Amino acid sequence: MTNNNISVLLVDDHEVVRAGFRILLSAQPFIGDIKDVNRGEVVAQEYERLQPDVVVMDLSMPGIGGLETIRRLHKQDAKAVVLVYSIHDEAIYVERALQAGAKGYVSKNSAAEVLAEAVKAVAEGKQYIEQKLLPEVDDVRHMDIEHYREVVDLLSPREFDVFCRLAKGMTAHAVANDLHLGYKTVANYNTQIKSKLKVNTAAELANIAVVLGLIKP
Repeated sequence: MTNNNISVLLVDDHEVVRAGFRILLSAQPFIGDIKDVNRGEVVAQEYERLQPDVVVMDLSMPGIGGLETIRRLHKQDAKAVVLVYSIHDEAIYVERALQAGAKGYVSKNSAAEVLAEAVKAVAEGKQYIEQKLLPEVDDVRHMDIEHYREVVDLLSPREFDVFCRLAKGMTAHAVANDLHLGYKTVANYNTQIKSKLKVNTAAELANIAVVLGLIKP
């Protein structure tokens, strides 16, 4: 930070969303330069060039996606400060983002001031998880849930993206279009995921996703 102003790199594939972020953040007296990019593939290069204090990252993007982008950026610079700002408010997304190297997580459904507060917090070296996203203290886990969670945690970022979409009822063709992948690639991921989870149907994938809190029943 220079002169106590926080420089920000926004990463989101929707131009309107990036414009909204700019307006929201630029209104804060502690925010400095704001740059933006529309996909994860260019983040490493732009991060190296701009050296932002905070990277505000969406998760659901075409191409390599947000989780893989965070992982690559953290490998490039272990001190990189990434704040996830995502429509996904399920606990497992928060967990995977933190595992990938993110320092904070805020839901896009949150109030505007929450994002600004989160940017300031992570820039100061703190971890910031929006309060409503924190797990319940008395959340009881059964053995089969723990097993599925362990398996899902070991899925690659792209396998996880495919798994979530299949569990929500999307066809392999729809997943391929959504993630800009070939149909055969998605079909292979589908086979690998089912094999790892030891299930045979999309309905079973959906049940696991519900149990893990990835999708609402």
